Amino acid sequence: MLMQTHEARLARLREELKRQQLDGFVVPISDEHMSEYVGAYAQRLGWLTGFGGSAGSAVVLANKAAMFVDGRYTQQVREQVDGQLYEYHQVPASPPAAWIGAQAGEGARIGYDPWLHTQGWVEQTDKALTKKGIALVPVERNPIDAVWDDRPAPSLAPALVHADEQSGRSSADKRAAVGEWLKDEGHDAAIISALDSIAWLLNIRGSDVDRTPVALSYVIAHADGTAELFIAPEKVTPELTRHLGNAVTVRARGDFEGALAGLGGKQVAVDPSFGVAGIFKALRDAGAEAVAVRDPTILPRAIKNPVEQAGHRAAQARDGAAIVKFLHWLAVEAPKGGETELSAVAALARFRDETGCLVDNSFDTISAAGPHAALPHYRVDEDSNLPIEPGSVYLCDSGGQYRDGTTDITRTVWIGPGEPSAEQKDRFTRVLKGHIALARARFPQGTAGSQLDTLARQFLWDAGVDYAHGTGHGVGSFLSVHEGPQRIAKSAGGQAGTDQELFAGMILSNEPGYYKPGAFGIRTENLILTVPAEIAGAEGDWLGFETLTFAPIDRTLLDHALLTREEAQWWNAYHAQVRALLAPQLDGAVLAWLEEACAPLTS
Repeated sequence: MLMQTHEARLARLREELKRQQLDGFVVPISDEHMSEYVGAYAQRLGWLTGFGGSAGSAVVLANKAAMFVDGRYTQQVREQVDGQLYEYHQVPASPPAAWIGAQAGEGARIGYDPWLHTQGWVEQTDKALTKKGIALVPVERNPIDAVWDDRPAPSLAPALVHADEQSGRSSADKRAAVGEWLKDEGHDAAIISALDSIAWLLNIRGSDVDRTPVALSYVIAHADGTAELFIAPEKVTPELTRHLGNAVTVRARGDFEGALAGLGGKQVAVDPSFGVAGIFKALRDAGAEAVAVRDPTILPRAIKNPVEQAGHRAAQARDGAAIVKFLHWLAVEAPKGGETELSAVAALARFRDETGCLVDNSFDTISAAGPHAALPHYRVDEDSNLPIEPGSVYLCDSGGQYRDGTTDITRTVWIGPGEPSAEQKDRFTRVLKGHIALARARFPQGTAGSQLDTLARQFLWDAGVDYAHGTGHGVGSFLSVHEGPQRIAKSAGGQAGTDQELFAGMILSNEPGYYKPGAFGIRTENLILTVPAEIAGAEGDWLGFETLTFAPIDRTLLDHALLTREEAQWWNAYHAQVRALLAPQLDGAVLAWLEEACAPLTS
């Protein structure tokens, strides 16, 4: 029935394309803000195809259609999207533009929604298609919206004030800094369209997007420190109005495009990663000069102030206790049989809810049993739900949104009875050794994340294996769990953020892994805070990392013999911190389990 439904949706879309005199259409996973996670109203790709991943796109032609995903979703797309309706292609090896060029005939008109793609994507795709005699055509109305009869409306939930006591810096101060930047750069205004940037700049939060506490809106920031906020009137409360004050003009979200038309003759900064093509076009049509430059809030947002750092530590301590309760539950219940990936998700959610402080998960929990653990971005549903088998590896990657911080933690555990294989222990320990190497790293000011990435991979490389994802991403402060611009990853391929210098105050994840397709997967993840490092006799300024995440690491999978003395000392010191921080929050059987899990390694 599900496949028939998606077949009917595809047929209706093709009828609408014909009506709009289009020979094809590109369907991305995105909203008007280029968000990582999008609201239900913007889940066009999922509605059309059934795909539930967070990155990907489809191209629909009159007689053919194709899905394009990266290596994270190679298996998932085959499980969720009907192969009789869509071909499967992996990017970047097989990009949509190349497929369109090969499949659409000369003279074809391929539509795209200019409010769902960046200007860079439009320019690159148009250049590629023009060589083939194919026209890339902006649509005035998204054809999917025309046939999606029960499409949800954008959320009208109230925007919430994020108090200065939690943000550590007033909105007025942040807006003044943006104004000074605009004057220094010779710009008149900046378009702030990334939802987490707006939230940070104005010290507001919301509930319009699952997993990310943001409010659907736009901001035009001016050089005098004032700003215009474009947001649905239903979302504006008296408290929000008082918070914003007289220097922030509140206008309806629907007025945003018209306001761009009023910037004629101005020099306007627009971030090319978040400013969609529709914004650039509106500014050009108005006679404004659109300058492609990084959003001025991104770097200061990434450098957490002391209040935000303290909030993160508090959130991590609270979250760590919930994780211990979950790991204890898993250790007791899973070996009996009868537990599943979904029952584990429910148990973890219950323990986090019991904190009384949880606002939301920070992403959909990755609860991965056996072979599913080999899929780094697996997301369980009713159709894919596997039992957690005794005598197997289980991986759980999860996080919480708390008003004082955002958490993200991965633990891989052995589900007894029995013993892990020598290969499983070897891979687990090599991943751990890389994790420890990064956690202990000290490096000179000016170092980029790409320069640290090898530290986490070196022990896997010694065994001739690797992992395909990055080692670390930035994390927000009660904002996006994946926050730029910093990143720890290979620099090959020009991955965004890998050349960003690390600064004290930046929070990143530390998450090396190993994945054996069809068998098992391993990842150990903590969050780390970049801090000044004191080194005797050091020349210049040096940095290191403070570990923020505290929960036991499974010792059943550990091959102690592979650890050096220094690595064993790190293990013991880390678990002593885990016990000291979390034991006061626990009691009874859970506390007894924690004490055993944190016992020092013996030589």
